[in-house]
Amino acid sequence: MLHKKQNYRKILLILLLVMTSVAAFPQKGGFGVPNLEKYDKKLFHFGFSIGYNLFDFNLKTNAYYPQTDSLLVINTKAVSGFSLGIVTDLRIWKYFDLRFIPGLSFGERVLTYEFANRVKDDDRQKRVESVYLDLPLLFKIKSSRMHNVRIYVIGGVQYSLDLISNQKKQSKRPNEMLVKLNRNDVQGQVGFGLDFYCTYFKLTTEVKMSFGMINLLVPDKHLYSSNIESVKSKTLQVSVIFE
Repeated sequence: MLHKKQNYRKILLILLLVMTSVAAFPQKGGFGVPNLEKYDKKLFHFGFSIGYNLFDFNLKTNAYYPQTDSLLVINTKAVSGFSLGIVTDLRIWKYFDLRFIPGLSFGERVLTYEFANRVKDDDRQKRVESVYLDLPLLFKIKSSRMHNVRIYVIGGVQYSLDLISNQKKQSKRPNEMLVKLNRNDVQGQVGFGLDFYCTYFKLTTEVKMSFGMINLLVPDKHLYSSNIESVKSKTLQVSVIFE
């Protein structure tokens, strides 16, 4: 739990530094004529995003663990990853946009098993690596523009396809037993951000949370899977977007 809190604090610190740096960056005209005055009147905008992620699970275990395996507890460990995306933004109204940001996300999650009589790391951890093709559809609700800055909130749904899913992999030896996950995932997303209108482009810093809506677990008979009732994805993402 302490490790997760430290990771979340690290991401929020990075976001704060980015926002502070951009706000302090000198812009042409100072507080005179705003930059990119006609920018928000265009129907479409395009750009790209770079994101730093924390991949994790919402884990629900069975009511009890088999005593014969001496299993005490199952925990999840958040691991850092990154993402790249292409931005397509459709202006619906003055304060509403529809955004489609297809991209790739690279990450890993770790399941940690604590046993009463097992100490080997190979027996205590199961790593789940993923490369997701993400297809999010999001609504962006914007505030009025404050000179060269605008605040917004965002929400929507995302379909993700794990391109390296272990769903159909077979374990040949006991120490290679896998926690298999479905390659298809659907998540709800919520977030907020700041738009900065620079001299020649718009730069955005954004924080977004994704919450899995379906159980990803592929049932298996070995103890690493049979003691889990459901596994749902959970991701914290900090992005820098250039449009």
